[in-house]
Amino acid sequence: MTAVSLALEDVRFCWPGRTSFGLTVPAFQINPGERVLLLGESGSGKSTLLSLICGIVTAISGRVTVAGTDLAKLRPGARDRFRAERIGLIFQQFNLLPYARVVDNILLPLRFAPERRKRAGNVQSEVARLCAELDLPDDVLPVLAGRLSVGQQQRVAVARALIGQPPLIVADEPTSALDAQTQDSFLNLLFTQAGQVDSTLLMVSHDERLGRHFDRVVRIGDIATIGRGRA
Repeated sequence: MTAVSLALEDVRFCWPGRTSFGLTVPAFQINPGERVLLLGESGSGKSTLLSLICGIVTAISGRVTVAGTDLAKLRPGARDRFRAERIGLIFQQFNLLPYARVVDNILLPLRFAPERRKRAGNVQSEVARLCAELDLPDDVLPVLAGRLSVGQQQRVAVARALIGQPPLIVADEPTSALDAQTQDSFLNLLFTQAGQVDSTLLMVSHDERLGRHFDRVVRIGDIATIGRGRA
């Protein structure tokens, strides 16, 4: 059987409430090293799917497996630790700590993930390497993240996601506010760095023009169905 970085099998989820949102995913998988773009409009279930993949919520039934681990078998605290150890996250608004130094933002995941810290090796050298590869000068490391340009904040967010070689990178609409040229530059940087640490990449977007950059393009409507009803 071919190894997979991510697999969803017969997954069903409902947000609790009288008119709950329900998501069903019969089957979806990503192979190691793949770069996959998941397309979907607002309200199509993308955020719910990412929450399932990252273990923020758990399925009512079925299995979500990341890097060989069935997330449903982990207790909530263990899922949080697993996410910190095995998943690098890039958010649409970057979610940097604006009053913390750049270096502290990059190192933040390692504070909650001792195995990921070990994989990073010499932490200072790894931070320097990532910054050099991402065109971040050394003199930004002591700067407060909130003082950086948008482009620099974006690169810091990528460095934070990649440090410690997480097997899965999940990027949620990270290019939505960028022009086409800047999008291309950002994706080239992201692909290069993910490839160097052998990370699989799942990126979510509504922009179909990005598809040419990826190994595979998946529309959420082709892998999932949504419905409303009682949980």
